[in-house]
Amino acid sequence: MTTEASRSEAAAVPGVPPGYDAIAVSKRLLRSVRAGALASLSGDGTPFATLVNVATDFDGAPVLLMSGLAAHTKNLAADPRASILLAEGGKGDPLAHPRLTVTGRVRRIDAAAERERLKLRFLARHPKSALYADFGDFAFYRLEIAGVHLNGGFARAADFTAEAVLTPLAGAAALMEAEPSALAHMNADHAEAVRLYATKLCGEPDGRWRLTGIDPDGIDMAMGDLTARLPFPQFVTDAATLRLSLAQLAAAARAKE
Repeated sequence: MTTEASRSEAAAVPGVPPGYDAIAVSKRLLRSVRAGALASLSGDGTPFATLVNVATDFDGAPVLLMSGLAAHTKNLAADPRASILLAEGGKGDPLAHPRLTVTGRVRRIDAAAERERLKLRFLARHPKSALYADFGDFAFYRLEIAGVHLNGGFARAADFTAEAVLTPLAGAAALMEAEPSALAHMNADHAEAVRLYATKLCGEPDGRWRLTGIDPDGIDMAMGDLTARLPFPQFVTDAATLRLSLAQLAAAARAKE
């Protein structure tokens, strides 16, 4: 879904004030929050909430790295239904800041190619997880989204289907294949542009920002514990369009200096 299409759909969301792009906020939370509260079901049906690190697949589905020894992993092996609360946080009342509840079923990733793809994306977001990502009792999991609930603050609550927040990947195989080399190239040779993306276009603090992910809808960036999400000006499915979009964003950022 393009940014324009997202805004058009958001305008029709019941209960959301005009001008508030609930879908864009939901997508940003999905892509930018690094950790969330994972709720699974214990054997007796009791809800069980734990804190987990979160990354996203190319389409935006949450990706988890979990030990088979953990209580929540054992719960999910018996019943894959789960939800993850992704909260932005900030100063003042925690309930004044947007948060997203994502529901669905958790699927363990066993296919080697899929596991390697998710590993690269997860470790780009959580580099320290490389210390244990290959341990025998750890595995990658993907939450197959069934529904999404956004609470953006007072009078800003909305429910969405998975299709409203996930990024379509039809025709994007070339971009997916190019992502690792594009990340390495941008972080090594265009670090200044990445810094400007974060500071001038996202309003983030100055510092050594790096790209951590690229998908058809936009780019993910990180600096220490901070993250930022920047949508592309157009939907991107290949390397040529990626270069054009990154150049357009760089020009827009430099115009704000």
